[in-house]
Amino acid sequence: MRVLIQRTGSASVTVDGEIISEIENGLLVLLGIENEDGKEDIEWLCRKIANLRIFNDENGVMNKSVMDVDGDIIVVSQFTLHASTKKGNRPSYIKAAKPDVAIPLYEQFVKSLEFTIGKKVGTGSFGADMKVRLMNDGPVTIWMDSKNKE
Repeated sequence: MRVLIQRTGSASVTVDGEIISEIENGLLVLLGIENEDGKEDIEWLCRKIANLRIFNDENGVMNKSVMDVDGDIIVVSQFTLHASTKKGNRPSYIKAAKPDVAIPLYEQFVKSLEFTIGKKVGTGSFGADMKVRLMNDGPVTIWMDSKNKE
């Protein structure tokens, strides 16, 4: 699994003109899923995301987690995180899991993250044409891959 985490001042997901998720202070997590991903990947990433110290403390030092600041999270499925640009100019998405594999893993990821942070997590709509709005705070953007543990 790959995630792109962005610290937000605000973020929202809109589908067909309707806002389906909206947060202020927190994290927007774009999630890419591969066929080989499973429970270990979910657990590792959810722990890392929940405890990632990327929010400022009283001294302006990034020393607090999303839980420490009572922030919210939106998770959006993003198969393009597995794009291969090795050949040519048209990315290949062959590594990205198909919906029959990706949807259950996405749902498990959201539930695991909710359990880890102890609150509801906003979502996108899997496979929909989504409009994602983000005011990146910082900007702070972190990329993680569960296979490389980085």
